[in-house]
Amino acid sequence: MAKKSDARGVIYLACTACQERNYTSSKNRKNDTQRLELNKYCPRCRSQKLHRETK
Repeated sequence: MAKKSDARGVIYLACTACQERNYTSSKNRKNDTQRLELNKYCPRCRSQKLHRETK
Protein backbone atom coordinates (compact mmCIF):
# COMPACT_ATOMS: atom_id res chain seq x y z
CA MET A 1 0.00 0.00 0.00
CA ALA A 2 1.32 3.45 -0.90
CA LYS A 3 2.09 5.99 1.76
CA LYS A 4 0.27 9.31 1.86
CA SER A 5 3.57 11.19 1.86
CA ASP A 6 4.71 9.44 -1.31
CA ALA A 7 6.73 11.88 -3.44
CA ARG A 8 6.05 10.09 -6.73
CA GLY A 9 2.76 10.95 -8.37
CA VAL A 10 0.92 10.81 -11.68
CA ILE A 11 1.33 13.79 -14.01
CA TYR A 12 -0.41 14.67 -17.27
CA LEU A 13 1.31 15.99 -20.38
CA ALA A 14 -0.70 18.41 -22.52
CA CYS A 15 0.08 19.73 -25.99
CA THR A 16 1.10 23.40 -25.97
CA ALA A 17 -0.65 24.06 -29.29
CA CYS A 18 -4.10 22.49 -28.77
CA GLN A 19 -4.04 21.96 -24.95
CA GLU A 20 -5.21 18.34 -25.25
CA ARG A 21 -3.96 15.96 -22.54
CA ASN A 22 -2.40 13.09 -24.46
CA TYR A 23 0.06 11.35 -22.12
CA THR A 24 0.43 10.35 -18.48
CA SER A 25 3.68 9.78 -16.65
CA SER A 26 5.12 9.86 -13.15
CA LYS A 27 7.94 11.79 -11.58
CA ASN A 28 9.52 12.36 -8.19
CA ARG A 29 8.16 15.71 -7.04
CA LYS A 30 10.81 16.19 -4.35
CA ASN A 31 13.74 15.95 -6.81
CA ASP A 32 12.10 17.55 -9.87
CA THR A 33 10.17 20.65 -8.84
CA GLN A 34 9.99 22.24 -12.31
CA ARG A 35 7.43 21.28 -14.92
CA LEU A 36 8.39 18.53 -17.32
CA GLU A 37 8.58 19.41 -21.04
CA LEU A 38 8.94 16.77 -23.77
CA ASN A 39 8.55 16.66 -27.54
CA LYS A 40 5.83 14.07 -28.19
CA TYR A 41 3.45 13.18 -31.01
CA CYS A 42 0.07 14.89 -30.81
CA PRO A 43 -2.66 12.92 -32.62
CA ARG A 44 -4.91 15.97 -32.82
CA CYS A 45 -2.24 18.18 -34.48
CA ARG A 46 -0.79 15.18 -36.36
CA SER A 47 2.80 16.27 -35.70
CA GLN A 48 5.40 16.38 -32.96
CA LYS A 49 4.77 19.26 -30.57
CA LEU A 50 6.05 20.34 -27.19
CA HIS A 51 4.07 18.73 -24.36
CA ARG A 52 4.16 20.36 -20.93
CA GLU A 53 3.15 19.02 -17.53
CA THR A 54 -0.26 20.16 -16.29
CA LYS A 55 -1.91 19.98 -12.90
